[in-house]
Amino acid sequence: MPTQETLYNVANRVATITLNRPDKLNAWTALMESEVRSHMENAEQNDEVRVIVLTGAGRGFCAGADMSLLSAVAERGLDYRDLDDRGREQVLRDGANRREGAAPDFQKKYSYFPAIGKPVIAAINGPVVGLGLVIILYCDLRLASDAGRFSTTFARRGLIAEYGMAWMLPRIIGIANALDLLFSARTIDAAEALRMGLVNRVFPQETFLEKAQEYAQELASTVSPRSLRIIKRQVYEAMSQPLAEAFDISVREMMACFRTEDFKEGVAHFVEKRPAAFTGK
Repeated sequence: MPTQETLYNVANRVATITLNRPDKLNAWTALMESEVRSHMENAEQNDEVRVIVLTGAGRGFCAGADMSLLSAVAERGLDYRDLDDRGREQVLRDGANRREGAAPDFQKKYSYFPAIGKPVIAAINGPVVGLGLVIILYCDLRLASDAGRFSTTFARRGLIAEYGMAWMLPRIIGIANALDLLFSARTIDAAEALRMGLVNRVFPQETFLEKAQEYAQELASTVSPRSLRIIKRQVYEAMSQPLAEAFDISVREMMACFRTEDFKEGVAHFVEKRPAAFTGK
């Protein structure tokens, strides 16, 4: 399907979604949101795809919400009912669009990334601000260029921690660091983001895209896609489970693994000292 504000490519079992408004530092729009969701769903349904990478074109990842949209809201006002009247699809993943079996926490706008059964990696090639920062929080991993810059920006716009950021950010970087970034809305560089745990790895700008793709392809080729899917679900569901419940689920899932082809292949390729050939079954 032709798209206007994003690019989509599949190669080596990795789907790459690129925000493609480089002249606007990939500022987020309703159309971009719709296209990203469509790409995410296509990648999830494609058996040839095992890992999803989300990145930005040009020198930035995402400069947040398009300022023309914010200016319009500032002039005429907007409330939650206005958003709701424009369609539940824009606020909640509800009705026909609800992901079967996914927890309500991961049915919301932007928060549906954790419900996707494949790893979603944010490849942060430059500045990421405001709503852009919200989006990378819902990715499973964050790989950054050393040109990456990060800011919540909300408090400097008279806004608050949007779209569940107050829940997600402290779980990634801790309460004190989260409050620092939210209160001050200051900009931090990739090195500080790495120290905080906001990003997993930082690569030099010259080799960044190559290194990010290498990491994604390693996941796509060396580990069981079935294991990835279940581990991802375990981790996100455990965020709201008692330890005993998470423990019992892990025992049931481990017993189920013993009956799978991927478990047999996992043992066989190790014993035979050859590359794995996982099928996800």
